[in-house]
Amino acid sequence: MHEDDAESERGIVPANDNAPVLRAADTDAALTRIAEAIGRHIAREHIRALRAANDNEAGKARPKR
Repeated sequence: MHEDDAESERGIVPANDNAPVLRAADTDAALTRIAEAIGRHIAREHIRALRAANDNEAGKARPKR
């Protein structure tokens, strides 16, 4: 082994050794907010579909069946 090939004192450090950016509580809070937003969006779509299906009310000129 040559002097230039000596390993550093720490050894080999992997490139992906980053610490997690978010803690578990922060991650849970973020996922909860995303799930709530998705739920609200789905609810709005269902309400719009129900309103569109019920917009043909009988007028005074047309008798109800």
